[in-house]
Amino acid sequence: MNPIPFNKPFMTGRELWYIAQAHTNGHLSGDGQFTKKCHGWLEQRTGAKRALLTHSCTAALEMAALLADLQPGDEVIMPSYTFVSTANAFVMRGAVPVFVDIRPDTLNIDETKIEAAITPRTKVIAPVHYAGVACEMDTIMDIAQRHNLIVIEDAAQGIMSTYKGKPLGTIGHMGAYSFHETKNIIAGEGGALLVSDPQLAERAEIIREKGTNRSQFFRGQVDKYTWVDIGSSYLPGEVIAAFLWAQMEEADSITARRLALWDKYHEALAPLEAQGRLRRPVVPEGCTHNAHMYYILLDSLEQRTRVLANMKSQGVSCVFHYVPLHSAPYGVKNSRHHGDMQHTNQQSDNLLRLPLWVGLEEEQERVIRALREAL
Repeated sequence: MNPIPFNKPFMTGRELWYIAQAHTNGHLSGDGQFTKKCHGWLEQRTGAKRALLTHSCTAALEMAALLADLQPGDEVIMPSYTFVSTANAFVMRGAVPVFVDIRPDTLNIDETKIEAAITPRTKVIAPVHYAGVACEMDTIMDIAQRHNLIVIEDAAQGIMSTYKGKPLGTIGHMGAYSFHETKNIIAGEGGALLVSDPQLAERAEIIREKGTNRSQFFRGQVDKYTWVDIGSSYLPGEVIAAFLWAQMEEADSITARRLALWDKYHEALAPLEAQGRLRRPVVPEGCTHNAHMYYILLDSLEQRTRVLANMKSQGVSCVFHYVPLHSAPYGVKNSRHHGDMQHTNQQSDNLLRLPLWVGLEEEQERVIRALREAL
């Protein structure tokens, strides 16, 4: 019996053809024909004032930190239950992460705990849309407006998801997507910065182009380009963009297939939840999600360890995450948390992710049977 991997990158069938086209066009560095297609797709689908491909979501978050003009000692409020890039992008600028607890239902930042964590040094709120399910953005944006704060959405998992009809990544001042091979729409590695504040759009281009106004030069807006700001090389190569464009063309069908897999898990595991043997994900009213992941919450770390081992013995690969950043070695030394982190600590011990990838359809029933047995 073949093992079932946790993730298996999906190809639409046109990726390699588009990569060959990029080579034939004689342009393999950044901002070629396929990059422009991806920019156009993102701007049209999300309504962002400017979308810029980057070589990773981490890079997009780093750009956002630069655009926010963070200075050493400035504070950024965020959840501790997230990938390290959420914090690192701001720490690189000398900022201090201030962690608050997550909600027990969605595992997103608890919006009711943000305001109490604000100090005179607070400059940014960085909500993370866990599992492609939106944070409570109306409340977060209201807090930000009253305290004159910048909102940078970590929407790494959130492409094709919405909050009250608005695409994730476009509700705050800036947002970041990931196209890592574990995400829904992939390029191996890759990301995008979405800029909703038009005043930041021009500078975003400059920062992305190593601090030069090169993009303006190619549009004929200046007669030569030069160094005008800080920046770095955040562009992906055209090979990445060509692969990504093939994925974007099929984004709707990819999302539909993932949602079907998610729905099958959700229906099949309802009886186990009713029996109190696990807890299923929660999607609040007003949120549409993209089926980025299907997770379950168990009773304890010990139970999760047993279930993981049992699933592995049946040839089914499951994973867990994250080690909360406030308890990680670097986080202990270089960040602080405000208030009780009860749910962050508890759910990081209890969460288990099931395989979910396009093509799993024929094997999904086997995963469900293995989980029932493991429980």
